Amino acid sequence: MNQFFSEVYKIVAKIPKGKVATYGQIAMMLGSPRGARTVGWAMRAAPRELKLPCHRVVNRLGELSPDYVFGASELQRAMLQDEGVKFKKDGRIDLEKCLWDGK
Repeated sequence: MNQFFSEVYKIVAKIPKGKVATYGQIAMMLGSPRGARTVGWAMRAAPRELKLPCHRVVNRLGELSPDYVFGASELQRAMLQDEGVKFKKDGRIDLEKCLWDGK
């Protein structure tokens, strides 16, 4: 497994319930400020046996993943809502309230 991908998975595994992280935020934590897309590729390639909370990783605008990722964006939304993640009226996640601080 790619070392960068392994480091992404370690961070994603730490995102607590009720919080989300962005691809760019994870890239910054890894010292790769331009690595958001690579984080996305890592998430796409995440082995199921790791049981990562992939649904807690969103884009910089707080938008949900495309339908092909979870089968439907409604599924990702339901998973996040069950954990207490707050959404704005426009359907995006309220990042001011729900963005993980990385600690």
